[in-house]
Amino acid sequence: MNVDNYRQHSPYSDPGRHAALLDAVPADIATVAATARNVIVHYRAGGVDLPIDRLDEVNSRWVDRILDTDQSRFALPLRTERPAVGRVAGCCRDHTLLSVALLRQHGIPSRSRVGFASYFTPGWHHDHVLVEYWNGHRWVWADPEVDPAGDWRFDGYDIDPTAGLFDSAARVWSTYRAGAIDPDSYGVSPELPTRGPWFIHAYVLHELAHRQKDELLLWDGFGAMTEDLADADLTLVDEIAALLLAADDGDEAAEKALADRYATDTRLRPGLQVRSISPFSGEVSRVDLRR
Repeated sequence: MNVDNYRQHSPYSDPGRHAALLDAVPADIATVAATARNVIVHYRAGGVDLPIDRLDEVNSRWVDRILDTDQSRFALPLRTERPAVGRVAGCCRDHTLLSVALLRQHGIPSRSRVGFASYFTPGWHHDHVLVEYWNGHRWVWADPEVDPAGDWRFDGYDIDPTAGLFDSAARVWSTYRAGAIDPDSYGVSPELPTRGPWFIHAYVLHELAHRQKDELLLWDGFGAMTEDLADADLTLVDEIAALLLAADDGDEAAEKALADRYATDTRLRPGLQVRSISPFSGEVSRVDLRR
């Protein structure tokens, strides 16, 4: 995929009837990120207690549905301040997806990157999703969930890929396979068992899907994902991780190979449906992805 492909909306980022709301937001990353935080609050780490009947909003999946919910409460421009408790329940994926939608709406190439962040909890690597956008010269990593008013001690809108603050799932998997990390320090939370090699393995497939503009929920299951790696084809994910890392280094042949394999190998992509496990209730459902 070339840079220009990321200027165009995916089915997930397309605002549909809400396009004018996105048009009205300036396209600089600081404003885009602040707007995403104003519309969406993290369902469990946002500093507010959300009513139990609101938590299912984390499964909204598509930007137009996120904005349907927002506009049903606040028929206002997206930059007009909302009370935190009234914002749409979401997570890092949703902050990023709305940011990507805003940037694409203004023709700025952007995509979501799936991996692990080390800046939330010392010694722990939280699963996380960043915005990656093209500034005209290079791809820039930005975390729209990070409020710059906080004491982060790094620029959350231009994260250095070499600083170890965030690592792509492909890099984490490759490092794990080399025996250089403890995989049990990578997961959802130090208090939860959702962690380890199988989780990193799944996130490589999520990283590939997001790179191909299938910006799935992080709790969607598809293809070669499994919680038991004993029977998994580890070589498959080894190869995909290597291609992802090569593509990040500017290898156009690797980028094309990723697109070709994603299009032809059903182990690497969702079909018409995904198996989704609600992060708050544990309920398992089959979700039709056709719009």
